[in-house]
Amino acid sequence: GLVIDGRTLEHVLHDSLQSIFLELTGKCRAVVCCRATPLQKSVLVRLVRNKLKAMTLAVGDGANDVSMIQVADTGVGILGQEGMQAVMASDFAISQFRHLGKLLLVHGHWCYTRLTNMVLYFFYKNVAYVSLLFWYQFFCGFSGTSMTDYWILILFNLLFTSVPPIIYGVLDKDVSAEILMQLPQLYMMSQ
Repeated sequence: GLVIDGRTLEHVLHDSLQSIFLELTGKCRAVVCCRATPLQKSVLVRLVRNKLKAMTLAVGDGANDVSMIQVADTGVGILGQEGMQAVMASDFAISQFRHLGKLLLVHGHWCYTRLTNMVLYFFYKNVAYVSLLFWYQFFCGFSGTSMTDYWILILFNLLFTSVPPIIYGVLDKDVSAEILMQLPQLYMMSQ
């Protein structure tokens, strides 16, 4: 592990030492930055995001973490004693730090599988409808006549693009929360 304080971080974040610092942090299992200013936190997140081309997650609980949360790809605010600033600036809010694992491993997995299945569903729905229109036009000599009334088309799209995603989003859980918490590698396998 690596523990670095704000004074040292100030020197490390200069252009000449950034690549060496990133190489060093890549060899560590954990990097802890303590006593860092809000500007240093945001610069560090931006550095990792731009130089390593990595997706970043910032977790904070106070006003001094707002700039870091806003720079990161995903921001998580912890509702704490320091106020609501981090929660208001974040993408997700949790009440305690211990809920971060469940947010990432369980709800992240479920969200990922739901989104991928819904993309496939929308492709299927649109291919089915366009194929039907194509064959209708083929047999009508591409005359441009309408196969259905407009209200039927609106009703088709309304029923097939609003009801299934709502039902699927509420009810679909491919793996239970307990199993996802016990086997965190399932998140990587789904990708």
